[in-house]
Amino acid sequence: MFPRYTSSFGTFEHSYPLTDGVSAFMPPQGLLLLAAYLPEEWQVKFVDENLRLATRDEFDWAEAVFVSGMHIQRQQMNDICRRAHAFDLPVALGGPSVSACPDYYPSFDYLHVGELGDATNQLIEILSRDTSRPEQQVVLTTKDRVPMTEFPIPAYELADVKKYMLGSIQYSSGCPYQCEFCDIPGLYGRNPRLKSPEQIIAELDRLRECGMTDTVYFVDDNFIGNRKAAMDLLPHLIEWQKRTGYVVRLACEATLNIAKRPEILEKMREAYFITIFCGIETPDPDALKAMQKDHNMMVPILEGVRTINSYGMEVVSGIIMGLDTDKPKTSDALLAFVEESQIPLLTINLLQALPKTPLWDRLEREGRLIEDDGRDSNVDFLLPYDDVVASWKHCMGVAYEPEKVFARFQYQCDHTYPHRLKMPVPDEMKTWRNIRRGLVMLRNIFWKVGVLGDYKRVFWKFALGRIKRGDIEGLIGCTLIAHHLITFARAASSGKQNASNYSIRLREASVPAE
Repeated sequence: MFPRYTSSFGTFEHSYPLTDGVSAFMPPQGLLLLAAYLPEEWQVKFVDENLRLATRDEFDWAEAVFVSGMHIQRQQMNDICRRAHAFDLPVALGGPSVSACPDYYPSFDYLHVGELGDATNQLIEILSRDTSRPEQQVVLTTKDRVPMTEFPIPAYELADVKKYMLGSIQYSSGCPYQCEFCDIPGLYGRNPRLKSPEQIIAELDRLRECGMTDTVYFVDDNFIGNRKAAMDLLPHLIEWQKRTGYVVRLACEATLNIAKRPEILEKMREAYFITIFCGIETPDPDALKAMQKDHNMMVPILEGVRTINSYGMEVVSGIIMGLDTDKPKTSDALLAFVEESQIPLLTINLLQALPKTPLWDRLEREGRLIEDDGRDSNVDFLLPYDDVVASWKHCMGVAYEPEKVFARFQYQCDHTYPHRLKMPVPDEMKTWRNIRRGLVMLRNIFWKVGVLGDYKRVFWKFALGRIKRGDIEGLIGCTLIAHHLITFARAASSGKQNASNYSIRLREASVPAE
């Protein structure tokens, strides 16, 4: 079972009512991989509680429950455990949160710490013999990982992929950089492990067989963590796109220094990558140096963004506030950067110290970690806490004013999207089902934003420009994202949302599922 996400900037839940039935963000890779790895004779059901709650009949049917998730889903994971225990079922927990902090989860029967490997085999062996709950918690820690070249294709067929906003796929694990705030090297290592290109193509084919026809997101921590491997994969992706008619668009995460690699960017353009998430974090060079993110300074940040745009790829950016190098005027500098960069979507978070990071270790030594579920961050900032939160609210409120959001999307329409491959509409996209899907989304957008919305004048100015150019796809895509950004930012600037995606501050949105 996969727990619900707490409402956040990056899950786009405010976009879903404008779609034709999307109810969740991405299928969870970890659980679907585990489902494919389990013995063939085991019957497996997959429930993503972002789509629907597990039913009483499903708990009655089950002999054991497997759960995975991230820190932000901690309360929901514990709630699944409570409900499963009501049926006297053993519950095993794996994934990044428990791997970093096993002590967060004292109620679970089995803790799987680490990646797929010998601990997974031990868990399968135990449950093959006995599915009764153990007398005390059992902790299994992976020492020998399964090579990624031996990973099975995730069981995408168990997920209703058409109900997700994006498809998901993983090529590598780990990142060579050691950014102070990031837990990836501590959890997965600095030497990226890789699947073969043939595996990736097989997974893409399976996703298509299961109904995914939109955008597939590479969930790798850094797509160019191994640049040679990325260059080896890209020709395979290009050939696959040619074979399938460029129906699927691709997106990924990568360090900003990808702008120094035109040979990679050109191949990514040919493979139809349309978006790159770059952890820019801050436009302040002193701050980047302090957090050991010097690689963001290999090219001037704005120049790097423009370079990526010139290959038809929109940049999405991660931004952190509350850094030790922040000053009272940092919010002004950040808003100036938003204006200059013309990046439509920036995930602006307050700094949160995660376990297994150099930041956590440093702040622990300095006595600056705060255990208080009522705060938006566990960091004792150098600036007054209330001032930092107020600055965050101000940035969210200003950066995501409707006029500003649609202006940035208009910039992308004028200066980024024209650089993408010009492809004829494939026959597969001309079906009545697909046409109906587009009409449903247009109806929802025109009614909920263009008629009922309170920023309808801004919307119609943008929409009419797209319609005149025959760019219905751009109209739909930009508006879906813009509506979420505007709606979420309004809640954030009024204090109704956490200032960090990693904060565990209690909120109404994260009450246990009923």
